[in-house]
Amino acid sequence: MQQTEQSHKEVILTQNPALKERKLRLRWLLAISSLPLFGIITAFGIAPQTSTQDIAISTIVEQIELPEFTTPLVSDNLDSQNYWQADQVRRDDTLASLMARLNVQNTEALDFLRHNPEASALASQLRPGRSIQAQVNESGELLKLQYQLSATSTLTIERTDSGYQAKTGEPVLEIHSVLKTAEIRSSLFAATDAADIPDSIAIQIAEIFSSDIDFHSDLRKGDRFVVIYEAKYDNGTLVNTGQVLAAEFTNQGKTYKAVMYRNPEGKVAYYTPEGKSLHKSFLRSPLEFTRISSGFTMGRFHPILQRMRAHKGVDLAAPIGTRIKAPADGVVSFVGVKGGYGNVVYLQHASGVSTVYGHLSRFTPGLRSGMKVSQGDIIGFVGMSGMATGPHLHYEFLLNGVHRDPLKVALPAAVPIAPQYKADFFTHSESLSAQLRLLGASAVASLD
Repeated sequence: MQQTEQSHKEVILTQNPALKERKLRLRWLLAISSLPLFGIITAFGIAPQTSTQDIAISTIVEQIELPEFTTPLVSDNLDSQNYWQADQVRRDDTLASLMARLNVQNTEALDFLRHNPEASALASQLRPGRSIQAQVNESGELLKLQYQLSATSTLTIERTDSGYQAKTGEPVLEIHSVLKTAEIRSSLFAATDAADIPDSIAIQIAEIFSSDIDFHSDLRKGDRFVVIYEAKYDNGTLVNTGQVLAAEFTNQGKTYKAVMYRNPEGKVAYYTPEGKSLHKSFLRSPLEFTRISSGFTMGRFHPILQRMRAHKGVDLAAPIGTRIKAPADGVVSFVGVKGGYGNVVYLQHASGVSTVYGHLSRFTPGLRSGMKVSQGDIIGFVGMSGMATGPHLHYEFLLNGVHRDPLKVALPAAVPIAPQYKADFFTHSESLSAQLRLLGASAVASLD
């Protein structure tokens, strides 16, 4: 039995040599694949405790030869050591704080700025927001200073061989063309404000198109305009705006265009792109911009007399002191006080036309009967003298002694552009018209 059992074990061992070999291979495979894992465990286990005290530290010194410079590091040119610094006057600035910020350190310059009659304008006219530039050298000595006293005046301080000198003069301005477009939502001024267009440009637009558009009553929501105007800059800062160069106004679906032209004699006028003058013999309104408070009618209830009475003119509401312009060339036939008109001016014009201006607060100094006036001249200022319940201008228009509605009467056109200037005008007009078309097309596309 024992022999049989022993022989059975031998049989089993001899029957599974392949199995034994496979198990051996599997063990080796598991051992080899586990080596990276053991390495990671070993690394994490050893790294934090690794001692660095036994690492040898040595210093190596090498001789490096520097290249030779052919030019000096500091230039002999003194201008290279001078620099400009630009700043703006702050609300709490004094002359001392402003000069310290500009790094002006020499007492000679500070004394000059304080005591020189012309230079002292800087200290007495420090206005927040105004620009100032100073040139100093590396020692903080003032070499040159420029300060914007006003939109049309610049103070210049400069060091010369004989000391500091001050002078005041007009700045050299850079003139650029600005292109803007806007849409009427409520009023002309609201539209220009929304488009960041200055009020002076809005007034010019109203004057340019006043012969075709009544800005008191014709504007509609959705009207739009394009304008090109001059902007004047001093060292990159906008100083003021100039004249409108070209404009396009779409009112109630009809488009009007205007181009400014200055002829070789220096006279400026506005024309259509085809050369037709936009100026009438008469301006539609003697006020730059206003609203109608009472229109022309043969039957109106008078607010003071408390009865029906013809109102043979128009009342243009405006603040007291608003300037009143002569709508055309003429002669003063009367200036003074007259009944319910209060302070009143009568003008006699050509072709049997006369005009009346009532309720003035005052007249232009020196205005007198028999004096000649030109279109656009200021003859007086809006008030409420005489029978008036509020500040306004009462304006009348008479043709051969018969009252006509000033806002509806047909106004004769002015003389078109002179023949000798037509070629030059058309070249100028085409350039501006192309810009208007481009800007107008982009404005329509953005609205669509």
